[in-house]
Amino acid sequence: MDFSSKLLERAVNEMAQLPGIGKRTALRLLLHLLKQPLEQTDFLAKSLLQMREEIKFCKSCHNISDVEVCEICSNQNRNHNIICVVEDIRDVMAIENTGQFRGIYHVLGGKISPIDGVGPSQLNIATLVDKVKMSEVEEIIFALSSTMEGDTTNFYIYKQLKDFDIKTSTIARGISVGDELEYADEVTLGRSIVNRIPFENSLKSN
Repeated sequence: MDFSSKLLERAVNEMAQLPGIGKRTALRLLLHLLKQPLEQTDFLAKSLLQMREEIKFCKSCHNISDVEVCEICSNQNRNHNIICVVEDIRDVMAIENTGQFRGIYHVLGGKISPIDGVGPSQLNIATLVDKVKMSEVEEIIFALSSTMEGDTTNFYIYKQLKDFDIKTSTIARGISVGDELEYADEVTLGRSIVNRIPFENSLKSN
């Protein structure tokens, strides 16, 4: 791809590093910005920089937040005795959009995947176990994607928690095996949360 401007080429190369954005898409977006008032690009650049510098991760659940403890964890109207375990922040957003869950979350930050070099110590598993030890948790809901890595992660956490007097459940298989949670429609995902099953039952069906 030939560029008549080194500044444009540099901007395209930087934007093309984003997931799902190739050089052609990056070029189209940047040419669009060039047609807009300078103030609009300034607002965009400042909001991105402010987000990167100031955004926090909730010290309780590891969700993104503007403050030390996110709005979900600090909401006293939520049921803090039920914790929904998810892979990443996008899954929190997906489940919240269903309006069917009133507990709190725990974001692992990924899934156990030996092939990718991701082990239990690289995920937020230890803090989940500590949370169960120190609080009156009644139920852990496993809401990871129905993939081999997701099932492996579920089972590992289940083994870490099996000695505690808590209920463990997993979302119903309204979500197709192999599907990522964030791409499920809200109705299906909502029903999967409501109709969750004991985790032990999911082991027997595998």
